[in-house]
Order: sequence, then C-alpha cells, then structure tokens
Amino acid sequence: MFVAYIRIMKQKLSVLFGFTALMALLLASHVSVAQATGSGPEKKSKKEKKADKNAKIDEMIRLEEEGSIVYPKQTVYGFRLHSDGWAVMFEKGKQKNVNKANLLSFEFGERKHVKEVKLYNGSSGGGFIFGQPLIYGKENNFFYLRTGFGQSYLLGGKGNKNGVAVSAIYKGGLSLGLLKPYYVDISEPSSQTLLAIKWEGGDGQYDEQFLLSPIGSSGIFEGAGETKVKPGVFFQGGLRFDYGRYNEMVSAIETGFNAEYYANEMPIMIGNEPKKMFLNVYVTLEFGRRK
Repeated sequence: MFVAYIRIMKQKLSVLFGFTALMALLLASHVSVAQATGSGPEKKSKKEKKADKNAKIDEMIRLEEEGSIVYPKQTVYGFRLHSDGWAVMFEKGKQKNVNKANLLSFEFGERKHVKEVKLYNGSSGGGFIFGQPLIYGKENNFFYLRTGFGQSYLLGGKGNKNGVAVSAIYKGGLSLGLLKPYYVDISEPSSQTLLAIKWEGGDGQYDEQFLLSPIGSSGIFEGAGETKVKPGVFFQGGLRFDYGRYNEMVSAIETGFNAEYYANEMPIMIGNEPKKMFLNVYVTLEFGRRK
C-alpha cells in the first residue's frame, strides 16, 4: 500500500513539473517576441536623456527670445490707484500655453466719494479741528474685499530683452463691500469730555454736533465692530505692460477699468445719493516672479 502511495505522488509531481515548465516556456517566448518586435518599453541611455533635456532647454530659449512666456506659474503683487480709491492685490497665474494663462486674484481696497475732502487744523463747516484730520460729512468708510478668476492673453512679446510684453487681462468674481461707520470726536456738551459719535440719519442725539462741531476723526478702527458686509460682483478688464528685462521676473504696469455692482446701496457721504453701481479706471504697479 505504501508503494502505491509513492507511485501516486510521483505522478502528481510529474504533472506539476510539466505544467511549470510549460508556463516558463510560454513566458520566455512572449518576452522574446516583445523584444524582437520592439513593443516592450525601452530605457533611454544617459546620453539620450541629456540630449532630450538640452533640446527642451533650447526650445525654451527660442520661445523666450521670441517674447513668449515659457514659465508655467507666476506670482504677482501690486499696488493699485483707482479714480475713486486705492487697493493692494495678489495674483496667482498658471500658463495654459505660451500665450494664455489662467488667473486667480485677491484684492483689498477702499472706495472714496468724489466730494471727500480731508480737513486738518482749521475750519470744518462751522467748528474747528484740534484732533486728527477728518473728512467733513462722511457717513461710512467703504472698504472692499474681492476674489476673482480670469485670464491673460499675450498680445505682443518682448521680441528682445529690452522690449515690452503686452497682455490683455480680464477677471470677474465676488466682491464683498465693507461699510464701517465713520466716527468723529466732539466735546460732550454737559461734561465737556471727549465723545466719539457717528451719523444717525439726522435724528440722532448728537447729529447736530456731528456736522457743526467735530474736533477731529476718531480713528480708522473706531466702529470696526459695527462693519456691515454687502455682497456684490465685479468685472475688470485691462492691459498689462511687462517691461522686465528677464521673463522670470514680473515688472509691469497695468491699466484698465472696473465695474462693481452691490445688492444694497452703499452710502458714503451725508446728503449724497448712495449707489449700487461703481465704475472707475485704475493704474497698478506690479512685481513678482515666474517659475
């Protein structure tokens, strides 16, 4: 019986060895055919890799000499003057191709009314200023914070390192208007102590003193906790003139226009009709890097 068991085991092992040998033969044939036909992956030599890298660098140099932007990413900072205020901006860009880039931007600034006049020590519509300079008749500070998406399109390359690249810029997105009450200091009639007050619409206890006898501004942070947020949208279009000597550096001037619309009226000056729509032109000094 033991002899029969040994025979059965020998038969099973023979079958197993035969199957394994057949699989190894098939695998070897497949590899040989793949190598013969060239269908398998080929590893490049160090010399070939170096040649490919040099060719890529040469292509980038050629494009840069033609004025094209060959760097995939850029970061831009800027200070902007509007026809009705100022702003600081930050922008991230990503190239889609040599002429077009997608843009994501953030901006914080202030809008001012055309009738704003800053008064220093001197008359203020009936009183005298002895404190901080104030803007007579101002009801609210109008700040804004906005984020936008857009694109830049290269209209003309630098041509050479001393040239100027011109790009068309457009953006649109969400704008949050921030209305902060404007406070002035007065001398409280009964106690003769300094009192910070704001405009209450004409019916407030100290509205007469707000207009007739302000001593000075209470400071930019007075009333910050009473700031109201008003949602809106914006669209911006302009031209960017990049005069930087090297394409990896951004040195540019941008000029264009803004259009903003808010869901609520934004009162800035007493006695002037508040607006929802704001239109202005701007110029921006920009700097940054590409990589």
